[in-house]
Amino acid sequence: MMQNRPVALVTGTSSGFGLLITLALAGSGYHVIATMRDITKQDALMQAAEQKGISQHIECCSLDVSDQQAIRQTVDEVMERHGRIDVLVNNAGISLGGFVEEIPLEDWMYAMDTNFFGLVALTQEVLPHMRSRKYGKIINISSISGRLGFPGYGPYAASKFAVEGFSESLRLEMLPYGIYVSLVEPGAYKTAIWSKGFDYISIRAKKDSPYQEPLAAILAYSKNVANNASDPQDVARTVVRIAQARYPKLRYVLGKGAWTAIWGKALLPWKWFEQIVLRELRK
Repeated sequence: MMQNRPVALVTGTSSGFGLLITLALAGSGYHVIATMRDITKQDALMQAAEQKGISQHIECCSLDVSDQQAIRQTVDEVMERHGRIDVLVNNAGISLGGFVEEIPLEDWMYAMDTNFFGLVALTQEVLPHMRSRKYGKIINISSISGRLGFPGYGPYAASKFAVEGFSESLRLEMLPYGIYVSLVEPGAYKTAIWSKGFDYISIRAKKDSPYQEPLAAILAYSKNVANNASDPQDVARTVVRIAQARYPKLRYVLGKGAWTAIWGKALLPWKWFEQIVLRELRK
């Protein structure tokens, strides 16, 4: 049964979008290789899969996307067992925030390693196998932060802007080979990445910081947005739709207010747009 199913490789599947994407793909006819940095955190995924009767279509394996040797080994093992990777979903990511002046350089590098360089490294390993078959879908989970750089989220925005540019270039390179690259750009959704990002900002915040007041405002605004965020199942359903589409688009914008923000940036004079953003943070 597994041999007749197309194979999807998904990163960052222990929680959030990755967990939901794995379940949605497995429930839609795919055999999913569900990777996560800490394999001991697979229980939530597999319990949900058991309840849905699809656990036999999910394989969990350990993968740190910042480890190039582990990436190569994982792809080699998947190809040896299944002989194909039809869909790659680059979802693994972290959210780091704070004011640029106060974020240590090593944290910037950590964010880029996880959110961007790991994505590039895994894509490079998968591409030869897709190219030889002249078929494949690469779905990169970006963010509205890949289109708009919000204050207090510099490392996250920088990494997602990099994902956007990389994906545009890669799509144009790979279309002649039958490989489609798509970006999913969620706005605010109820996932663990928000709380982890808040925790990071709170821990790193300096008591004598000159940015203490604006940082508190950003945190308050972000928590309010997170509490009223959209259902993350939207993202999982969209990934399945892209995987099954014959000619998927480059970009899929999702979530409350995402299109409003993108069009606002595109159409308004920048001076007006930045005043609107800063006014929202002062509420």
